[in-house]
Amino acid sequence: MLTVDYDRLGLQAGHELLDLGCGFGRHAFEAARRGAHVTACDMAVPELIDVRNTFGAMYEAGELDDSTRCNQIAGDATRLPFEDNTFDRIIASEVLEHIPSDIDALTELTRVLKPGGIIAATVPTFLPERICWAINSDYHAPASVGGHVRIYTRGEMRAKMTGVGLNPIDAHQTHGLHSPYWWLKCAVGIENNDHPLVKKYHDLLVWEITDQPKVLQWAGKVLDPLIGKSTIVYAEKIVVAPAAAQAPDLNEAHAA
Repeated sequence: MLTVDYDRLGLQAGHELLDLGCGFGRHAFEAARRGAHVTACDMAVPELIDVRNTFGAMYEAGELDDSTRCNQIAGDATRLPFEDNTFDRIIASEVLEHIPSDIDALTELTRVLKPGGIIAATVPTFLPERICWAINSDYHAPASVGGHVRIYTRGEMRAKMTGVGLNPIDAHQTHGLHSPYWWLKCAVGIENNDHPLVKKYHDLLVWEITDQPKVLQWAGKVLDPLIGKSTIVYAEKIVVAPAAAQAPDLNEAHAA
């Protein structure tokens, strides 16, 4: 289940892509299938090991060309272990809402993005997220255990991107069928996965992901702009023109 639209991201074969907060690698794997050279970065080492193993299986199965580079690196979003202007494309999916110093993270992401490169940042959509917080405070656990520390409006996300040298160029919402599932989970208890309604709804979402039935595709298109669980903002790193060469001092030239 992908959150980022790769066509809007403009991902091409041969691009250097950073998947920040890669988790178990869903976006990294799809980027590699499309021929990008992928760096999967996360603070959770066990998840990076799973990503490495899956990449290995993809090579063995012939899903990936041997020329496609896939790396896994443990790193902190506010102190990224990469040189300036390293990546053509960056995905930061469901990451920024966990980071108290999100401006520091956005500044770092901008630093390692090439001029003219594009970042796709996804965060929980304001209204569905606000409802979850109102129903059950356990949904957004304290930051010390990796919970959500803020709720973004799309305007706030765009403004923060602009403030660090990015130019927002596109945005949309997705996963409209997932918001009611989380409202239900908040209502019956976040950890209550055995509740019959939760189990039935979970089965529905699995059906959506695995079989992609037309009725659920249609329902998603209707619900996504209304209650899509995730908002994705795409932004381009502003290309700064080099300073014009200083004009010669005509008086000094004449004196010479």
